[in-house]
Amino acid sequence: MTGYEGLFRLDGRRAVVIGAGSGIGRESALALSAHGASVVCADRDLPAAEGTAERCGGTARLLDVLDPGAVRACAEEAPADVLVFTAATNVRKRLLDYSGEEFARVVELNLRASFDVVRAFGAGMVERGHGSIIGFASIRASVTEPGQGVYSATKAGLVQLLRTAAAEFGPHGVRVNAVAPGVVETPLTRQIKDNPAWYDAYAAKSALGRWAQPQEMAGAVVYLASDAASFVTGSVLYVDGGWTAVDGRFDPPN
Repeated sequence: MTGYEGLFRLDGRRAVVIGAGSGIGRESALALSAHGASVVCADRDLPAAEGTAERCGGTARLLDVLDPGAVRACAEEAPADVLVFTAATNVRKRLLDYSGEEFARVVELNLRASFDVVRAFGAGMVERGHGSIIGFASIRASVTEPGQGVYSATKAGLVQLLRTAAAEFGPHGVRVNAVAPGVVETPLTRQIKDNPAWYDAYAAKSALGRWAQPQEMAGAVVYLASDAASFVTGSVLYVDGGWTAVDGRFDPPN
């Protein structure tokens, strides 16, 4: 296929999606498969990964990203043309209430594990001379609120990690980008989604006046994975319903 009609096609490419068992990861795997990629669905919940793999005709793999050796083994055994990773955690507490254990837990998954993933899969891409790495940051990388300090810090750190990888891997033909969602109905946000006051307040904050569904992140993933984004690297693509563009929702009278 030649010309613009094939811009978003991923035929002949292998995509590894880490966190494919649910939420944004699952929808990313389904979307990449729909555009022609063969997909490895990796997750620490193997039955969930198997469920996604069955739906997209891919393969499932048990992967705990907190185990650096397992991450390296996955990268060696399933070399990727496209890597998507979504794994993250959050402890919503104000800084003065945070424990050292909670801080370490959030940093370990959101930042240290991301460092291991980018290095492990990036090394193979650099060697082969091509690839696209897509990490999931958050609006919290640039805007925050009380109770989000550590999570925000890790997501800001992830953005800079990915930008640095873009700078270092770019000369070898590897692109590295971040997607920054707003509020999305996923297992990570269940705590606030189940509170009507929180849910309504968050919905009102975006320009579109609602939460996102996980499948609404899939287009950004396909775009960044594909040749449509062949000159896009080191970027943060906000898929936030206008959250970061809107400073409050007060609509003054004419």
